[in-house]
Amino acid sequence: MDTTTTTTTTSLSCLLFFIIIILPSITASTILFQGFNWESSKKGGWYNSLIKSIPELSAAGITHVWLPPPSQSVSLEGYLPGKLYDLNSSKYGNQDELKALIKALHDKGIQSVADIVINHRTAAKQDGRGIWCIFEGGTDDARLDWGPSFICGDDVTYSDGKGNPDSGEGYPPAPDIDHVNPQVQQELSDWMNWLKTEIGFNGWRFDFVKGYAPQYTKVYMEKTNPTFAVGENWNTDRQAVRDWVNAAGGTVTAFDFATKGVLQDAVQGQLSKLKDSNGGPPGLIGIMPGNAVTFIDNHDTGSTQKIWPFPSDKVMQGFGHSHLFYDHFFDWGLKGEISKLTMIRIRNGIKASSTVRILASDPDLYVAAIDDKVIAKIGPRYDVGNLVPKNFRLATSGNDYAVWEKH
Repeated sequence: MDTTTTTTTTSLSCLLFFIIIILPSITASTILFQGFNWESSKKGGWYNSLIKSIPELSAAGITHVWLPPPSQSVSLEGYLPGKLYDLNSSKYGNQDELKALIKALHDKGIQSVADIVINHRTAAKQDGRGIWCIFEGGTDDARLDWGPSFICGDDVTYSDGKGNPDSGEGYPPAPDIDHVNPQVQQELSDWMNWLKTEIGFNGWRFDFVKGYAPQYTKVYMEKTNPTFAVGENWNTDRQAVRDWVNAAGGTVTAFDFATKGVLQDAVQGQLSKLKDSNGGPPGLIGIMPGNAVTFIDNHDTGSTQKIWPFPSDKVMQGFGHSHLFYDHFFDWGLKGEISKLTMIRIRNGIKASSTVRILASDPDLYVAAIDDKVIAKIGPRYDVGNLVPKNFRLATSGNDYAVWEKH
């Protein structure tokens, strides 16, 4: 068996863990698909390319597609945005192509999620000091046209000292925006609402939320009322992330970095780590399941950046989560298995309120029952003893994983 085949088959049980066991952790109908990777902006015409994949996403039960930052940006990938209203300078495509993509998604009943990068902005011009701190919004009027006083006062590289202190962590590559400023709050909210009404977006993925206090995420949530929102709070302390969710108003979800960290250890022969001291799942899903968006990799942790990649030969043992990544679905050839697992979930009505009972949590075997309708197993141990009742039938299986449904 070649390396590619070994990686794919071994990985399927990780995919199972997330789709069947963890995927119920967000709303009953939400399966979030990240529709890009770190290289997508370099491919040319990404919006037009992704639109061709919509039938496959729909067939797999995808309900939400997370799209890349849409605005003009100094960086190709979009994470150093400047003229926020300018959607024609994006390397992913122009405004009309984006609207066509979103409409095509809507036609299949799939919602679109915008990548909202508002902790920082890049300036269009220099001021009299020669500092890049004069911002342009990308319109003919003054919307989002800001000066250095809109930068956090303690961001000494760019600020004139008149802004409020930064309410979160600093971001050296670009000016930190002062979210305490009411004009900033209102104009950013107006832009986000424009993304909804004019472009068609339904929800938000908030980038680098540690850069500003959670109370401002709450402001943006209340002023824009998205149908779905998730924050990137890169923190493996699940209590800290729960505190952030609560401080942000309690309706926003958060990527579950804690579960990613535990699972990366667990699949290396430590599956017993998948049960916490209270007998429940680890990570944010164990204490706040309705607000946890589980994942194993994204454009930062995996892709070509590989900042914190999941073990490549174990990916499918942990991948079937509430966030599915473009690379795994298309580039790794796992679309078929992912679709099987999502259909099992949909067929059995697994949702946020579903009950997870951990039946076994040993170093080489993990078994869990969900709503007493589905039983899932991962790990190299083949014999599960009498953990699976006779009225359950095998639904799908592969290397180190299996799923049974009640009949």
